[in-house]
Formats: sequence, structure tokens, C-alpha cells
Amino acid sequence: MAERVPATVSEYLATLPDERRSAIETVRKVIRRNLPTGYRETLSWGAIAYEIPVKRYPNTYNGKPLAYVCLASQKNYCSLYLMGVYQVPALAAKLKAAFAAAGKKADMGKSCIRFRTADDLPLDAIGKLVAGTSVEAFIKQYEASRK
Repeated sequence: MAERVPATVSEYLATLPDERRSAIETVRKVIRRNLPTGYRETLSWGAIAYEIPVKRYPNTYNGKPLAYVCLASQKNYCSLYLMGVYQVPALAAKLKAAFAAAGKKADMGKSCIRFRTADDLPLDAIGKLVAGTSVEAFIKQYEASRK
């Protein structure tokens, strides 16, 4: 019998082990508290996603909503995907500087930050990064990256 795939954010959170659920919920609160108007919280890509709905911006390369931030539990860690950081090198530099200023080690790829607990992250800086890009600005960044 196939395992049931969660259909909602609440169902997704309920499937997580306690320690990862706690980390994800803490980071989710920071995102939701700082998320600019116009992004929508969904469950897609196997993660909690904060997206621009297709109805608002249909010109994506794959016809799916444009993802701004994603938050996921992996097998051995949690992941925070900040697409704006991937698209704007100055934001990536700010994020790396925030990790250093907080005395935390950045375990990250181009847009993915891996963490085990919320304490591994400079949450204030992440909140500011999330808050710093309106839907309109993110669409412009996305369009510039596609040229």
C-alpha cells in the first residue's frame, strides 16, 4: 500500500519527526511574519512553498507558480530555499555576512540553506531577506534571470 502524500501544510508538518517539526515551525513563523503581501503559502515541490500564483504571474518557464521561498524536511536535515538570494548575489553576500556576524556556520548551496535546528540560522536576517522583496520586485528579478 502506497504511503499517503500530504495534501496540506498541516498534514505535512504532522508527518515530521518532533525535532524537525519544531525547527520547520520556527522558521515558518519567521517567514510568515515577514512575507510581503501577494505571496501564497502552499504545499508544492514536496515542501512548504511561498509562491506567486500563476493567476498573478503566468509566464514561468514551467507553467507552475513562481517559488520565492521553500521550506522542507529532508532525510537528515531541513532546507530553506531563498530564490531571491540565488538570483541576487548581493543578497547572498548579506546572508553570509549575517551568518558570520551571528557566529553561525553557513551550510548552503546557491539557494539552499541546510540546518538541523532553528538555532543554526540567523533568523532575524532571514526575516529581513524574506521581507525585502515584493512580488513585483521578485518578478523583475526572475525575468532578468531568464534573459
